[in-house]
Amino acid sequence: MHYRVYYLFSRFGESVSSASAVEMSARTICEQLLPRLQSEDDFLGIMDPAEHTLQILCEREADRFWVELPMEAAKASYGTYMNLAELRAFVAQMPAVFDAKVIPGMVYRPW
Repeated sequence: MHYRVYYLFSRFGESVSSASAVEMSARTICEQLLPRLQSEDDFLGIMDPAEHTLQILCEREADRFWVELPMEAAKASYGTYMNLAELRAFVAQMPAVFDAKVIPGMVYRPW
């Protein structure tokens, strides 16, 4: 399964905008992108074929990641915290289409 990804990795000075998202497999995301999430300013966006976006934000101080499905119309998101091992396992087995019901531990959070 392939997804389109965009990201900002501050420490490495690398970025790809959502308008220029590149196609990658879940395996490539795990191997090449997850290790680059290292600072509070870093993020990774993953778009499924239905254009749903999963965002991953680094919280290095807490040694965890905020994983969310933003809902622009509701000005809210469904999200959950994951440690690196949980995040790797999740990305390796990501669903074809992102939905809060199929991602464990998602909670509604208004902006």
